[in-house]
Amino acid sequence: MSLDDGLQRVLVVTAHPDDVDFGSGGTVATWTDAGVDVSYCVVTDGDSGGFDRTVPRSEIAGIRQDEQRKAAAVLGVTDVEFLGYQDGSLAVSYELRRDIARAIRRVRPDLLVVHSPQRDLRSLAGSHPDHLAAGEAAMCAVYPDARNPFAHPELLADEGLDAHTVSQVWVMSPNDRADHYVDVTHSFGRKLAALREHTSQTAHLTDLEDHLRGWLGTQAAAAGLPEGRLAEGFLVLDTR
Repeated sequence: MSLDDGLQRVLVVTAHPDDVDFGSGGTVATWTDAGVDVSYCVVTDGDSGGFDRTVPRSEIAGIRQDEQRKAAAVLGVTDVEFLGYQDGSLAVSYELRRDIARAIRRVRPDLLVVHSPQRDLRSLAGSHPDHLAAGEAAMCAVYPDARNPFAHPELLADEGLDAHTVSQVWVMSPNDRADHYVDVTHSFGRKLAALREHTSQTAHLTDLEDHLRGWLGTQAAAAGLPEGRLAEGFLVLDTR
């Protein structure tokens, strides 16, 4: 889906602050540069993250929310919603499906970006349980919840949020599951800057830029792009 196809609004649903920036930050920047409205729905506050033991755990949620808002601003995104679920214990529930369906009905996106709901046995870090749960709940929210006017009837009756059908879902797929790639060579600097706004998560990563270039370079090669290009990969699903 492109601007030529009428792409106007995108909603990115992730488990934690910084997930969108690692998985699709370059793509988000290309969309906002083209005038697409991008919104974030972050399921947890990331309150189990961080590496500084001197920071009280009670402060982490607020810190990570602030970091995500600053990172979003770098990429041209101002609409950032946090659902407030517990980091590290996320599960697919009726309530989570409803809350993501609410976000879909509020934003009314043409396209949704989500985590993969499937475990990758070759990537432990890429199969965080919270990511899997957020991905599965988001897929359930796309079908059938958000489009079914009789699902979660309180969303319409109490909040005026009518049913909405998402046309496409892009699953963040950094490995060989991808079937679509976005060239993010020119937006890489902003992706990196967004990730560096997540100070509590990335300040200790002295090799962050090299790591990202290697990772995105591998995806660019899989896409058949020339050497030196960088790309983010997705599995694209038609969900109409």
